[in-house]
Amino acid sequence: MSRIFAILLVACLAGTPAAAKDIRQAHIDLEKQRQAMAVQAEDELARAKAAARENAQAIRRDRQALEAAISRLSAGNKKLKKENQGLEKNILALGTEGDKLRAALEESRAVNKELAGFVRAYAKDLDSLLDQSLQSALTPDREKFLGPLINQERFWSMDDLRRMADTALEEIEASGRVEFRQGPIIDRQGRDRTAKILTLGNFTGIYVLESETGASPETGFLIYSDQSRRFFALSKLPSVQLKDQLDAYLAGDADAVPMDMSRGGALRRFTHELNLAEQVPKGGPIVWPILAILGLALLILLERWVFFLRRRLKVEPFMAEVRRLIDAENWADCETLMAGRKRALIPKVLLKVLPFRDRSRSDMENALQEAILGEIPAIERFLSTLGMLAAIAPLMGLLGTVTGMINTFHVITYYGTGDPRMMSGGISEALVTTMLGLAVAIPIMLCHTLLSRMVETHISRMEEKAVSFVNMVFKARNECRPPEGAAQEG
Repeated sequence: MSRIFAILLVACLAGTPAAAKDIRQAHIDLEKQRQAMAVQAEDELARAKAAARENAQAIRRDRQALEAAISRLSAGNKKLKKENQGLEKNILALGTEGDKLRAALEESRAVNKELAGFVRAYAKDLDSLLDQSLQSALTPDREKFLGPLINQERFWSMDDLRRMADTALEEIEASGRVEFRQGPIIDRQGRDRTAKILTLGNFTGIYVLESETGASPETGFLIYSDQSRRFFALSKLPSVQLKDQLDAYLAGDADAVPMDMSRGGALRRFTHELNLAEQVPKGGPIVWPILAILGLALLILLERWVFFLRRRLKVEPFMAEVRRLIDAENWADCETLMAGRKRALIPKVLLKVLPFRDRSRSDMENALQEAILGEIPAIERFLSTLGMLAAIAPLMGLLGTVTGMINTFHVITYYGTGDPRMMSGGISEALVTTMLGLAVAIPIMLCHTLLSRMVETHISRMEEKAVSFVNMVFKARNECRPPEGAAQEG
């Protein structure tokens, strides 16, 4: 552009002569200016070049810096990528480990839940076992630590497990131990007392209670209540024989002692066991006629027993004495002998026939038959009545059965079958009357049979001895008197 500007300036100066000097001057000035400008331009060019060089150098430095930065960033990026890959691997590994830990945690929770359920179930079983144990009456509150475990008020600990195991082991040892010590009981009057208690494992408890009045100590069985976990004295004292066995064992004189293996069931049954006198009122009004039959039968049997007792006789010695007197024809002593024992049947019969000793055989036999027949009503007195009573007693029992069942059906009609105890009255009446009727009839029938046999024996013996007496009389007559043909010949 400077060259173009110089050419235009020369063309302008060549157009006008007048203005040649000015133009030269101007040209010189311009040349100077041009030169100055050229110098300036060169300076500026130099500066521009220098600046360009500096800029280029700066650019190169910046480029190098950028390239270095890019290299660093690339290296960092690679490093970060590598670290990221490592982290991703770690994340995956941690995720897998987390899954494993979560699975292990769930498994541990399930195991803990199952173990907690097992511990709770065992705590319930142990609490039930302690409830039923006689040892709980002597060691109170030993089961209280099981309450929070059963009610899940807190989680179980190893101390709880140890205590449960120790308690169970202690209970096992106590269940086979015989121990005698002081302890609290509720006596038969419902008072709190301290007594000597003998425990036979977990089966039977026996107490010895000192009397407040100075009497002999009371010995009896104990009933354990799992509701209050206390010992109660059995309301019914043991029999004399049973008490003697208990006292002998407590004194060390015997090795055997009665035990209730049902853990109180047999003792409670023993308490509620009714004797005959306690059962009779449960039979209703039919019981009293049956008892009246029994009383009447007893009176008859007593009368018969007295009757035959008063008429007992040693028959063979008596007949031997009679035979001796008849052979001697000592009729006076014979009559005296019979009269002295006429309370007995055979002497009484023979005494009635003795006046007919000089009559014929048929007369004597008729007299004997009459005398025997005269004694038979006294011998058979009340025999038929006793048989009738033996037949009536079971019928009365059957009548009581019918009335008892009628009462039972009345109760069922009004109250239904919801409560069996409502029907127990009628059933008791039926069973007690049946039992009582049979219990009265069987011995009466047995006594009637024996009495009938006794009557037959007495009648047979009277007949036998009567025939024997007739034979003795006629034998004596034949031996002492001469035959009728010999008398006529003499």
